[in-house]
Amino acid sequence: MTTNIKNGQIFEGTNIAYFSNRTDRFDLTFEGETVPIQSRMGDSPALQTKAPPRDGLLIVSHEASPSSLTYKDWETFVGFTEHKDFKNAVAEHLAAGYPQDKVRERYTRHSKALVAIGDGHGSDMDLGLETELTALTNPYGPDFDGNMTVALTYQGEPRKDVQIEVYEKSPEIEPTVTVYRSDDAGHLTFPVTAGMTYLVDAVVLRPAADVGKTPNSPQWESLWASLTFAVPK
Repeated sequence: MTTNIKNGQIFEGTNIAYFSNRTDRFDLTFEGETVPIQSRMGDSPALQTKAPPRDGLLIVSHEASPSSLTYKDWETFVGFTEHKDFKNAVAEHLAAGYPQDKVRERYTRHSKALVAIGDGHGSDMDLGLETELTALTNPYGPDFDGNMTVALTYQGEPRKDVQIEVYEKSPEIEPTVTVYRSDDAGHLTFPVTAGMTYLVDAVVLRPAADVGKTPNSPQWESLWASLTFAVPK
């Protein structure tokens, strides 16, 4: 069994080889037991392992080490805050006296994938990622009714009334995106279609803890939660 780590968006991007200095966490969870993935430096695909010997739901989780970027201009940063629905970020940036010509951000990715081994029975679980999307329904289960429910958390607490994006595609259909909002429990239920692959995405934007410590310290940190799964035909 192999799985790539991709750096990109809308299902497209570059396959990233495994390097321990770029990885904070890389685990497999099966039947409630979580074990670290034993990848070698430079492995590509990053996950290369034997599948479990029994049917069930396998959860692949990955937290990337922090990376940094500098926005090419102020308008790009403003566009990002608008696209991801961070209504107060621009005003907070200006009120703090941060520069507009060099907006710096540190970002991390907190990813999960649900993989059906055989019949794929079982359930997802909260794995303690800093921000996390957890499936509350199993899209591979025999009683799945076409409505997927996920829970969104940040530091273990529900993220209420925040934007969640759902991307879908198939080999024959180009990716599309639908924008939703979580409810008062941090949950979202949305319809899915057999034969499609889904990527659920939600972002936290927070002031960087070390802002101003050095000339190159970021002003912002973003944390990207994602959950990938397929719906069998």
